[in-house]
Amino acid sequence: MMSTLEDVDLDFVPLGETGLQTSELQFGTWRFGKETEEGNVEIGEERAHELLDAYEEAGGRFIDTADVYGGGKSEEWIGDWLSDRDRERFTIASKIFWQIREGDPNSRGTNRKNIRHRIDALLDRLDTDYVDVLYIHRWDDDTPTREMMKTLNRLVEDGKVHYLGASTMRPNAWKVAKANEIARAEGWEPFTVSQPRYNLVDREIEGDYLEMTRSYGMAVCPWSPLGQGFLTGKYTREEGLTGESRAAESSRFEAAYLTEENFDLHDELDAVADEVGASPAQTALAWLMHRDGVTAPIVGARTVDQLTENLAAATVDLSKEQVQRLTEAKAGPYAGL
Repeated sequence: MMSTLEDVDLDFVPLGETGLQTSELQFGTWRFGKETEEGNVEIGEERAHELLDAYEEAGGRFIDTADVYGGGKSEEWIGDWLSDRDRERFTIASKIFWQIREGDPNSRGTNRKNIRHRIDALLDRLDTDYVDVLYIHRWDDDTPTREMMKTLNRLVEDGKVHYLGASTMRPNAWKVAKANEIARAEGWEPFTVSQPRYNLVDREIEGDYLEMTRSYGMAVCPWSPLGQGFLTGKYTREEGLTGESRAAESSRFEAAYLTEENFDLHDELDAVADEVGASPAQTALAWLMHRDGVTAPIVGARTVDQLTENLAAATVDLSKEQVQRLTEAKAGPYAGL
């Protein structure tokens, strides 16, 4: 499917039960300022602004970042870009967790000292008085849940944060549920947005995690919707990883993604993509957008052309039968759910 930005007009969808509306595809900025192992910057400031321009032109209004992306450059560049626009027209989400000072264990996690320092620093970089959604980037087992929720609630009361979210690599449904029950009992702000990994090949949230988000009316905004690029179709059984593959930087990529089971799924993805006249990436994103319980996937790109292709997934219409075929092409971790 050849598309231009003029062909794309992203709709708004409810952000769970927050009362907010979010773009049906959110824009992730994890590559802004990111340095490769060779010391090259994947996306510099000029291209970052071009990508934000393209997302805005397509009707996008939800920008996702984190205070560690590019060592803080992602937030700085977003803040600079927003300075020429009406801040209120955009929904901004950021995240805190990872250690930021070598040798200082208190600069990691969700302890009160770290949270209070990190929120003030990221608001400075974004040049804004508040973020719409603040995620905990990972779960902190060293900080008591009640302590974390009390501290996060104060940020909401102070007007620095509007809504709270939990991001995760693996399912932790019971931990999020425990946190929300503590918040409910104390009259504090609960987690209302979740950001798990979810795509056609990474299916670990199917089951208890999605059931939990439905029960609490939480928005589900998946990251890695293309399986670290596997679902774009650039890898084959015959060639596997090539020297030019970005994923080659990860020693775990081949074992996790370049499996016979995943390539069998990709065969079905290619077939459905041909039927609807879309690319494999667009079809994989469309499948995710059709999944019950999913609010809005987070897409990213290195170039405006890549971003345009990904955003055009919003124009791909899959039938129930095609969605079912893709769903059944690889079994989820919980058969029958």
